[in-house]
Order: sequence, then C-alpha cells, then structure tokens
Amino acid sequence: MSAQATDKSIRKIRDPLFERYPDPQAVADSSPEEIQSYIKTVGLHRNKAKYIYNSSLQLLERFDGKVPTTGKELQTLSGIGPKSANILLSAAFGQDAFAVDTHVARVCRHHCIVSENATPKQVEQRITEIVPSKYWGRVHQSMISFGREICTPRNPKCKDHPQLYENLNERRDKRL
Repeated sequence: MSAQATDKSIRKIRDPLFERYPDPQAVADSSPEEIQSYIKTVGLHRNKAKYIYNSSLQLLERFDGKVPTTGKELQTLSGIGPKSANILLSAAFGQDAFAVDTHVARVCRHHCIVSENATPKQVEQRITEIVPSKYWGRVHQSMISFGREICTPRNPKCKDHPQLYENLNERRDKRL
C-alpha cells in the first residue's frame, strides 16, 4: 500500500478496508473494482486493488488462506517485493528482518553509511552487516522517524544537530 502514498492516507483507509475484508476469502469473494472503492484515495489504487485481490487468491490456493512466514514465500505473492516481505516478517511475525524504504535509503546515503548510488539491496546488506539482528526492527523504525523529521528530502535539518553534523562531515571527508 505504501507506494505513492503517505502514512496519513493509509491510516484513513486501513480500518474500513480491514472491516470489509477481514480475511483472504472476503477479498476473493469481491472484485478488484470493489476493492478500488475502498482505496481510491491512495496512489496507484487500481494496481494495488489488483494486487490485493490476486494475492488473496494466491493465499487461498497455495497457503490454505494463511500468510506465509518466510521472505521467499511472501515474495511469491502478487505485489509483494523485498521491502514488503521484510516489513511483514518484522512487524507481523517478530522475525529479524530489515526493510529499506525511501527514508532509510535517504538517511543511509546522506550520512555516508552507503554510497550515493547504493541500491536498496546494498543498503539492506550494509545495515545488516553493522547492526546486530536483534536491533533491526528498532533501527528501521528509528531511521524512518529520523528521515521524516530531521533528514528530510528537502531542507534536511541535520546541521541543526551539531554533533551529528560534525560526524557527517568527517565521514564525507573520509569518503572523498
């Protein structure tokens, strides 16, 4: 759901969506067009409705209506990529998984944790190398908050935090 949507827009549709569709069978008994009516305020709603519908059919056909608990199986579902799989593994199943979203990638690039052109997979590999797995979920949430509030895409406020800013400049100097 998060692609081309804000957290605020997702929160608005979440409760009505889950109330109408409490399980994969309820989704399968509807249609992508009906699902669209619940999510039309978020970006890419037509494609997302198809993904929701198709993944529900897949859950019923392949997994007896249960959400799989491995990244490999999750990524076989329509519309589920590495980021979504890792978020599900961490948030829903309490597993050690690290998801790279736009905020995490920006923070890591801006603060020289990875190179400016690092892919999400490279960001994930670097973070999971340097952070013990038991902290991945907390680090992910902290980086998201930091990226939303301080290390923003436009006019980042990192320099308003002197110690952080000094460390950033030292890392940049070493990288050059």
